[in-house]
Amino acid sequence: MSAPAQRMMTVEEFLAWVEGQDGRWELYNGAPYLMSPERARHGEVKFAVQTALVQGIRKAGLNCHMLPDGATVRVSQNTAHEPNALVYCGTKLPGDALVVPEPIILVEVASPSTRKVDASLKLTGYFSLPSVRHYLIIDPDGPPVIHHHRQPDGTILTSIVGDGVLMLTPPGIELTVADIFAAP
Repeated sequence: MSAPAQRMMTVEEFLAWVEGQDGRWELYNGAPYLMSPERARHGEVKFAVQTALVQGIRKAGLNCHMLPDGATVRVSQNTAHEPNALVYCGTKLPGDALVVPEPIILVEVASPSTRKVDASLKLTGYFSLPSVRHYLIIDPDGPPVIHHHRQPDGTILTSIVGDGVLMLTPPGIELTVADIFAAP
């Protein structure tokens, strides 16, 4: 279960290679990394935010789609991430698609092994994509939610939201912090 040795992989090479691997993998600067196993609370919060996103899309009547972890976001030729949830808008992707080309909302539920990467490398990488408007980092132990959002002038603002409603505009989705942390 190891990666090809001593050679940087492209995202295309990674996607072909990873189909035969066990576990969940991401690609950083051409090198594949196995993601750590999830703790129960991480899974609960991940499911709750995925559910809240689907409900928010339906409530707003948007032509947008939520995908849970498993979908790949290409950040560069040699870097691809697998967020815990994402939203893209427009035409639904084909069922065999591996890469989401224009995500608008990306969500990472932090874990002890990913906190630093989520707040640095992924933050920078995700916002290198022009389509990304919102990046949420969620601590499974509870509020607040860290909401990074791109302004019309390209500036990235960060909000620390402990309760109430998160407005994800565009595309026009409302999430309540309580729903994000609701136990299933």
